[in-house]
Amino acid sequence: MRYLYALLMGLCFLPISAQVSELERARDTIETDSVPAFNDPKYREDQFYATISYNLMQGKPVGYKQYSFSTSLSAGFLRDMPINERRNHSIALGIGYSYSNIKHNLVVTDLGGGVKNYAAMDEGSFDKNKLVLHYLEVPLELRWRNSNSIDHRFWRVYAGAKVSMLLYDKAQYEPNVGKTVKVRNDSNMNRFVYSAYLSAGWNTWNFYACYAITPLYKNTYLESGEEVKMQSLNLGLIFYIL
Repeated sequence: MRYLYALLMGLCFLPISAQVSELERARDTIETDSVPAFNDPKYREDQFYATISYNLMQGKPVGYKQYSFSTSLSAGFLRDMPINERRNHSIALGIGYSYSNIKHNLVVTDLGGGVKNYAAMDEGSFDKNKLVLHYLEVPLELRWRNSNSIDHRFWRVYAGAKVSMLLYDKAQYEPNVGKTVKVRNDSNMNRFVYSAYLSAGWNTWNFYACYAITPLYKNTYLESGEEVKMQSLNLGLIFYIL
Protein backbone atom coordinates (compact mmCIF):
# COMPACT_ATOMS: atom_id res chain seq x y z
CA MET A 1 0.00 0.00 0.00
CA ARG A 2 2.86 2.35 0.78
CA TYR A 3 4.21 1.90 -2.74
CA LEU A 4 0.76 2.53 -4.17
CA TYR A 5 0.37 5.75 -2.18
CA ALA A 6 3.82 6.92 -3.28
CA LEU A 7 2.99 6.20 -6.91
CA LEU A 8 -0.28 8.15 -6.70
CA MET A 9 1.40 11.11 -5.01
CA GLY A 10 4.08 11.15 -7.71
CA LEU A 11 1.46 11.18 -10.45
CA CYS A 12 -0.33 14.11 -8.74
CA PHE A 13 2.78 16.26 -8.45
CA LEU A 14 4.05 15.51 -11.98
CA PRO A 15 1.61 17.90 -13.79
CA ILE A 16 2.31 20.62 -11.21
CA SER A 17 6.06 20.27 -11.72
CA ALA A 18 5.60 20.39 -15.50
CA GLN A 19 3.50 23.56 -15.23
CA VAL A 20 6.14 25.22 -13.03
CA SER A 21 8.82 24.31 -15.55
CA GLU A 22 6.74 25.76 -18.40
CA LEU A 23 6.22 29.00 -16.46
CA GLU A 24 9.94 29.29 -15.76
CA ARG A 25 10.79 28.75 -19.44
CA ALA A 26 8.19 31.34 -20.50
CA ARG A 27 9.60 33.85 -18.00
CA ASP A 28 13.13 33.26 -19.26
CA THR A 29 11.95 33.73 -22.87
CA ILE A 30 10.20 37.01 -22.04
CA GLU A 31 13.26 38.33 -20.22
CA THR A 32 15.50 37.30 -23.10
CA ASP A 33 13.25 38.75 -25.86
CA SER A 34 12.35 42.01 -24.10
CA VAL A 35 14.20 45.00 -25.56
CA PRO A 36 14.61 47.96 -23.24
CA ALA A 37 13.94 51.46 -24.57
CA PHE A 38 17.06 53.16 -25.87
CA ASN A 39 17.92 56.53 -27.36
CA ASP A 40 18.06 56.16 -31.15
CA PRO A 41 20.97 58.30 -32.43
CA LYS A 42 19.28 58.63 -35.85
CA TYR A 43 15.73 59.54 -34.89
CA ARG A 44 13.72 62.26 -36.61
CA GLU A 45 10.69 64.26 -35.49
CA ASP A 46 7.44 65.72 -36.79
CA GLN A 47 7.24 64.39 -40.32
CA PHE A 48 3.55 65.15 -41.00
CA TYR A 49 1.60 68.29 -40.08
CA ALA A 50 -1.93 69.70 -40.18
CA THR A 51 -3.17 73.20 -39.35
CA ILE A 52 -6.48 74.86 -38.66
CA SER A 53 -6.58 78.65 -38.44
CA TYR A 54 -8.58 81.83 -38.84
CA ASN A 55 -7.75 83.94 -41.88
CA LEU A 56 -7.57 87.56 -40.77
CA MET A 57 -7.02 89.92 -43.71
CA GLN A 58 -4.48 92.75 -43.40
CA GLY A 59 -4.13 95.91 -45.47
CA LYS A 60 -7.89 96.13 -45.94
CA PRO A 61 -9.26 98.82 -48.27
CA VAL A 62 -11.87 101.31 -47.07
CA GLY A 63 -15.24 99.64 -46.58
CA TYR A 64 -13.85 96.10 -46.55
CA LYS A 65 -15.22 93.74 -43.88
CA GLN A 66 -15.09 90.07 -43.01
CA TYR A 67 -17.99 88.17 -41.52
CA SER A 68 -18.61 84.72 -40.02
CA PHE A 69 -15.46 82.53 -39.73
CA SER A 70 -12.87 82.60 -42.53
CA THR A 71 -11.35 79.14 -42.32
CA SER A 72 -7.90 78.00 -43.42
CA LEU A 73 -6.76 74.38 -43.40
CA SER A 74 -3.49 72.83 -44.49
CA ALA A 75 -1.68 69.48 -44.35
CA GLY A 76 1.56 68.08 -45.65
CA PHE A 77 4.85 66.26 -45.17
CA LEU A 78 8.15 67.66 -43.89
CA ARG A 79 11.49 65.86 -44.05
CA ASP A 80 13.23 66.45 -40.72
CA MET A 81 17.02 66.80 -41.08
CA PRO A 82 18.88 67.23 -37.74
CA ILE A 83 22.03 69.34 -37.89
CA ASN A 84 23.65 68.66 -34.48
CA GLU A 85 24.68 65.56 -32.54
CA ARG A 86 21.87 65.81 -30.00
CA ARG A 87 19.44 66.16 -32.93
CA ASN A 88 17.36 68.84 -31.24
CA HIS A 89 18.27 71.40 -33.92
CA SER A 90 17.24 70.70 -37.49
CA ILE A 91 15.99 72.01 -40.78
CA ALA A 92 12.96 70.60 -42.58
CA LEU A 93 11.84 70.82 -46.19
CA GLY A 94 8.45 69.63 -47.32
CA ILE A 95 5.39 69.83 -49.51
CA GLY A 96 1.76 70.45 -48.61
CA TYR A 97 -1.69 71.64 -49.57
CA SER A 98 -3.77 74.47 -48.16
CA TYR A 99 -7.41 75.54 -48.43
CA SER A 100 -8.87 78.92 -47.51
CA ASN A 101 -12.49 80.08 -47.39
CA ILE A 102 -12.53 83.85 -46.89
CA LYS A 103 -15.97 85.23 -46.12
CA HIS A 104 -16.06 88.95 -46.83
CA ASN A 105 -17.90 91.75 -48.64
CA LEU A 106 -15.50 92.13 -51.59
CA VAL A 107 -17.67 91.22 -54.58
CA VAL A 108 -16.01 90.24 -57.87
CA THR A 109 -17.93 90.34 -61.15
CA ASP A 110 -16.76 89.50 -64.65
CA LEU A 111 -17.48 92.28 -67.17
CA GLY A 112 -16.20 90.24 -70.12
CA GLY A 113 -13.03 90.40 -72.12
CA GLY A 114 -10.96 89.52 -69.07
CA VAL A 115 -12.10 92.67 -67.21
CA LYS A 116 -13.19 92.26 -63.57
CA ASN A 117 -15.01 94.65 -61.28
CA TYR A 118 -14.29 94.78 -57.52
CA ALA A 119 -16.59 96.44 -55.02
CA ALA A 120 -16.95 96.42 -51.24
CA MET A 121 -20.69 95.87 -50.76
CA ASP A 122 -22.70 97.12 -47.80
CA GLU A 123 -23.58 94.56 -45.14
CA GLY A 124 -27.07 93.23 -45.67
CA SER A 125 -27.08 93.88 -49.42
CA PHE A 126 -26.17 90.24 -50.15
CA ASP A 127 -26.81 86.80 -48.69
CA LYS A 128 -23.32 85.26 -48.94
CA ASN A 129 -20.00 86.17 -50.49
CA LYS A 130 -16.75 84.23 -50.29
CA LEU A 131 -13.36 83.67 -51.87
CA VAL A 132 -12.12 80.05 -52.01
CA LEU A 133 -8.41 79.39 -52.56
CA HIS A 134 -6.44 76.16 -53.10
CA TYR A 135 -2.63 76.22 -52.90
CA LEU A 136 0.29 73.83 -53.33
CA GLU A 137 2.89 74.74 -50.70
CA VAL A 138 6.62 74.21 -50.24
CA PRO A 139 7.68 75.02 -46.63
CA LEU A 140 11.22 75.32 -45.25
CA GLU A 141 11.75 75.36 -41.45
CA LEU A 142 14.42 75.96 -38.84
CA ARG A 143 13.62 73.81 -35.78
CA TRP A 144 14.49 73.74 -32.09
CA ARG A 145 13.10 71.20 -29.58
CA ASN A 146 14.16 69.53 -26.33
CA SER A 147 13.18 66.04 -27.45
CA ASN A 148 14.72 62.59 -27.70
CA SER A 149 13.70 59.34 -29.36
CA ILE A 150 12.13 57.91 -26.18
CA ASP A 151 9.86 60.70 -24.95
CA HIS A 152 7.81 62.42 -27.65
CA ARG A 153 6.29 65.03 -25.31
CA PHE A 154 8.47 68.10 -25.57
CA TRP A 155 8.65 71.83 -26.19
CA ARG A 156 9.23 73.03 -29.75
CA VAL A 157 9.77 76.30 -31.60
CA TYR A 158 9.77 76.11 -35.41
CA ALA A 159 10.23 79.15 -37.67
CA GLY A 160 9.84 78.91 -41.40
CA ALA A 161 9.05 80.36 -44.78
CA LYS A 162 7.01 78.92 -47.62
CA VAL A 163 6.06 79.58 -51.20
CA SER A 164 2.45 78.81 -52.19
CA MET A 165 1.36 78.24 -55.77
CA LEU A 166 -2.30 79.00 -56.49
CA LEU A 167 -4.00 75.95 -57.99
CA TYR A 168 -7.60 77.15 -58.08
CA ASP A 169 -9.62 80.17 -56.95
CA LYS A 170 -13.32 80.98 -56.94
CA ALA A 171 -15.12 84.17 -55.92
CA GLN A 172 -18.77 83.42 -55.23
CA TYR A 173 -21.41 86.10 -54.71
CA GLU A 174 -24.96 85.20 -53.65
CA PRO A 175 -27.29 88.23 -53.74
CA ASN A 176 -30.47 88.48 -51.72
CA VAL A 177 -32.41 88.29 -54.97
CA GLY A 178 -31.17 86.80 -58.22
CA LYS A 179 -28.66 84.24 -59.43
CA THR A 180 -25.36 83.33 -57.82
CA VAL A 181 -22.32 84.87 -59.53
CA LYS A 182 -19.10 82.85 -59.71
CA VAL A 183 -15.72 84.04 -60.99
CA ARG A 184 -13.04 81.35 -61.31
CA ASN A 185 -9.31 81.56 -62.01
CA ASP A 186 -9.07 85.33 -61.67
CA SER A 187 -6.00 86.51 -63.60
CA ASN A 188 -5.61 89.45 -61.17
CA MET A 189 -4.67 87.14 -58.31
CA ASN A 190 -1.00 86.51 -57.54
CA ARG A 191 -0.18 82.95 -58.61
CA PHE A 192 2.72 82.72 -56.15
CA VAL A 193 2.49 83.88 -52.53
CA TYR A 194 5.48 84.07 -50.18
CA SER A 195 4.86 83.75 -46.43
CA ALA A 196 6.69 83.58 -43.09
CA TYR A 197 5.37 81.51 -40.20
CA LEU A 198 6.04 80.42 -36.63
CA SER A 199 4.83 77.45 -34.60
CA ALA A 200 5.51 76.90 -30.90
CA GLY A 201 4.07 74.74 -28.15
CA TRP A 202 4.15 71.63 -26.01
CA ASN A 203 3.37 68.09 -27.13
CA THR A 204 0.12 68.04 -29.16
CA TRP A 205 -0.91 71.68 -28.76
CA ASN A 206 1.07 74.18 -30.80
CA PHE A 207 0.25 77.77 -31.67
CA TYR A 208 0.54 78.66 -35.36
CA ALA A 209 0.87 82.07 -37.04
CA CYS A 210 1.51 82.67 -40.74
CA TYR A 211 1.83 86.04 -42.48
CA ALA A 212 1.69 86.36 -46.27
CA ILE A 213 4.25 88.85 -47.54
CA THR A 214 2.68 88.77 -51.01
CA PRO A 215 -0.78 90.37 -51.45
CA LEU A 216 -3.67 88.27 -52.75
CA TYR A 217 -4.28 90.56 -55.72
CA LYS A 218 -2.03 92.42 -58.16
CA ASN A 219 -2.89 95.63 -60.02
CA THR A 220 -6.45 95.48 -58.71
CA TYR A 221 -8.56 98.52 -57.85
CA LEU A 222 -11.98 99.09 -56.31
CA GLU A 223 -14.66 101.15 -58.00
CA SER A 224 -13.51 104.03 -55.79
CA GLY A 225 -10.01 103.84 -57.31
CA GLU A 226 -8.32 102.46 -54.18
CA GLU A 227 -5.83 99.66 -54.84
CA VAL A 228 -6.53 96.27 -53.25
CA LYS A 229 -3.38 95.20 -51.35
CA MET A 230 -4.80 92.68 -48.88
CA GLN A 231 -2.54 90.11 -47.23
CA SER A 232 -3.44 87.04 -45.19
CA LEU A 233 -2.64 86.57 -41.51
CA ASN A 234 -3.49 83.08 -40.25
CA LEU A 235 -3.77 82.44 -36.52
CA GLY A 236 -4.58 79.00 -35.14
CA LEU A 237 -3.17 75.60 -34.21
CA ILE A 238 -0.77 73.17 -35.84
CA PHE A 239 -0.54 69.43 -35.11
CA TYR A 240 2.52 67.28 -35.80
CA ILE A 241 2.61 63.53 -36.43
CA LEU A 242 5.70 61.33 -36.69
